[in-house]
Amino acid sequence: MQDENGKAALGSPAEHSATAAQNSAHLNGYTVTQNGHNSTATPSPQSEYDSRAPSPTPAPVIIPREQWGGKYEFLLSCIGYCVGLGNVWRFPYLCYRNGGGVFLIPYFIMLFVTGVPLFLMELSLGQYGAAGPITVWKCCPLLKGIGIGMLCVSTLVCLYYNIIIAWTFYYLGSSFQSPLPWSCEAAANVGLCGNATTGNSSAAHRLSPTEKFWNEQVLGVVNSEGLHDPGPVRWQLALCLLAAWVIIFLCILKGIRSSGKVVYVTATFPYVVLIVLIIRGATLEGSLQGIAFYLTPDWSRLANAQVWNDAASQVFYSLGIGVGGLLSMASYNKFDNNVIRDTLIITGGNCGTSFFAGFAIFSILGHMAWKKGVPVGEVADSGPGLAFVAYPEALALLPGSAFWSIMFFLMLFMLGIDTLFGNMEGITTAVLDEFPHLRSNMLHKSLFLGALCFCFYLMGLLLVTNGGIYWFTLIDSFSTSFGLIIITLFMCIGISFFYGVNQFCQDIVDMICPCPGWCIKVLYYFKACWVFFTPFLLLLILTYIFIEMYNTSLHYGSYVYPRWGKALGVCMGATCCLQILIWAIVAISKETGTLKQRFQQSIRPLNSWRVNNLNNSNRVEERMEPERVEAPFTVTLTDMDFTAMNWEVGSQA
Repeated sequence: MQDENGKAALGSPAEHSATAAQNSAHLNGYTVTQNGHNSTATPSPQSEYDSRAPSPTPAPVIIPREQWGGKYEFLLSCIGYCVGLGNVWRFPYLCYRNGGGVFLIPYFIMLFVTGVPLFLMELSLGQYGAAGPITVWKCCPLLKGIGIGMLCVSTLVCLYYNIIIAWTFYYLGSSFQSPLPWSCEAAANVGLCGNATTGNSSAAHRLSPTEKFWNEQVLGVVNSEGLHDPGPVRWQLALCLLAAWVIIFLCILKGIRSSGKVVYVTATFPYVVLIVLIIRGATLEGSLQGIAFYLTPDWSRLANAQVWNDAASQVFYSLGIGVGGLLSMASYNKFDNNVIRDTLIITGGNCGTSFFAGFAIFSILGHMAWKKGVPVGEVADSGPGLAFVAYPEALALLPGSAFWSIMFFLMLFMLGIDTLFGNMEGITTAVLDEFPHLRSNMLHKSLFLGALCFCFYLMGLLLVTNGGIYWFTLIDSFSTSFGLIIITLFMCIGISFFYGVNQFCQDIVDMICPCPGWCIKVLYYFKACWVFFTPFLLLLILTYIFIEMYNTSLHYGSYVYPRWGKALGVCMGATCCLQILIWAIVAISKETGTLKQRFQQSIRPLNSWRVNNLNNSNRVEERMEPERVEAPFTVTLTDMDFTAMNWEVGSQA
């Protein structure tokens, strides 16, 4: 198998066997150099009676990787990973912040031109290489920094993502009260609900019971002035965060074989709850006003770089692109899995769920706007807590609100656990691939995972202070912003032009062979996206970001972030993408020769690339062409080999 430059594919069975034998051959006493001539013609010290080749150096022991237990476990696990909290709280929040329905236009453009092609690229790369986000770059050692950058992004996401699960735990515990503490029936909210009459102008500035519960009891943000004033840790949220990390630790210890079983519940139960919320929301007064705001575009918003940046970040955030979770989960997949089919199913289901959840959110926002007598755009503060304001109010309006509140926040918990498990899998798989002895020793693996979760818990305590929401918004805004886009851009360019897009497409065909005709046709579209459309659109977005986005202020509610806070967020994103440059310099410095030669050598796949797949599919062995051996080797011959007459006699015999 050759790439587009005609270079034979590395890591073939011939090369693997040659490497295992130390690129040498010996025959009864003489040594021949690589060109076939014996320049010295000196006998080797090997005994003439011992014609056996010397024992090759034993190859390093490769610890077998786990694989998904069932045919559909990988598909369902990816759906559980992608269909998460981002579909319920982040997508409607971004629509709300960016003017409603106009956000759907850049979202779908980014989905079909960047999201789906990059999703397929990550799945294919992980499945074919059978390695995590760092080790998989054996296919192009120059770009190992992409895997390190993915690890940095995944760390930032895991740091603040579990805070959402902690909030969910807090609401779940509060849902066992009757009446609900954020409902109008609660004694503390009688004054708020009694004076909020329709059309009353003063009601526009009055907090609803759900907003009061969110800002005062859950966050405590009213007791903080901003980033510089985090205040004390809220012990209730600290306990919820601890419980969340304990559960994550237990889920990671169970491994991938048990995670696929849970998705049968977590992938279907959320849709039941969302259908109930949409039906209830449609019966409320003013709901159509909210749906119209959701679907009616404001075309002037398309000129704002923030809208396109949010669309790209939401596609990457929701699908998990560039974080390493997809690579890691695909690395445990069977070699002959149809990644094109899975890509279309997962991305389609994820997009549909995001759009579906928007109706549940905006129908309730329309009702809230009708009650307050204000436009939908002014009904609540934009922020990550929109789902913790709009959804609880919707639940309070349902008959048997306590029961549905428990079900809803249990749904959020399951969605969050699935997604966070995938993100943590990206981190742990990367480390375990680099240090494989941890994988074989359960005690060492448990200690490593426990220490990792505990460190995340300690760092997350900053986000459960009175001013934690300000830090949460800062990390959320920059962790999946320009840094993530740069990482995916280099991944796309590296695979398309360094590794070879033709070689990569052939790898995909090899995995799903026999490849259906429709897969071949779809692959042409993906190939065009990887080479032209996806890099161009990502570069365009980066240009918009660096020219316009950082000229606008970052804010949460009425609080405007200071310059040093914004600079800190930029440093977070820069730290992630600078790993590409740092590790590229390291890779080039390890090679020898001129700078051009070092660059060419650093983009060649390592000998161990594709080795893990030889045991998974014999088809690859059949298609692999013999690999040229570039390392020096020796051949030991006997006296007869240098005598023409004996040679001819020997050949006639």
